[in-house]
Amino acid sequence: MFPKYSLVLGGAASGKSIFAEQLSVKSAKNRFYVATSQVFDDEMKIKIDRHITQRGTGWTTIEAPFDLAPALRGCSEGDLCLIDCATMWLSNHLLAEHDLEVQQAQLLAAFRECTADVVIVSNEVGHGIVPDNALVRQFREAQGRLNIALAAEADLVVQVVAGLPQVLKGTLP
Repeated sequence: MFPKYSLVLGGAASGKSIFAEQLSVKSAKNRFYVATSQVFDDEMKIKIDRHITQRGTGWTTIEAPFDLAPALRGCSEGDLCLIDCATMWLSNHLLAEHDLEVQQAQLLAAFRECTADVVIVSNEVGHGIVPDNALVRQFREAQGRLNIALAAEADLVVQVVAGLPQVLKGTLP
C-alpha cells in the first residue's frame, strides 16, 4: 500500500529528489510536481532544467514558490503530489520576511485537507556547526521545526544519504 503522506529528507545533492521521484512513480497515480524554486540566476536555471530532464515525462508541473495550498487543493484522490522542496519554500518565505509560524501552520492544514497522496522533499540542515550569521541560524531553526512537524504528520519518512534511502518511519511500498 502506498503511504498517504511521505517525507523524504537529505542533505544537499544527497539524491533525495531522485528517490522521491522514483517513489512517486511507484504510486501509479496521476503525478503532479509542485516546484517551489524561483529562478534568480543561470546556475539555478541549469539545476531546474536538470531536474526536469531527470524526472522525464508523465508529470504535470505546478509552480508554487509561496502558496502550496492551491496546488494541494487542485490534486484529488487519484493523484500524487510531489513537492520539491520544503526547504526552498521556507527560504522563499524567510527572505520575503513572512511570518514563518503562520506559513507552517497553513502548510500543515493544507496537507491534512489534501485528498491526494503527498510526497514532500526537504533538506536536513541540522548536522553542521552553529552558523555565525543570525539569518542562517534563524533559517536552520525554522527548517528543523518544519521537518519535525512534517515528520510527525508523515506515514513514511525516509532519509537519503549518498543516494541510499534509510527508512526512519513507516514502510516503503
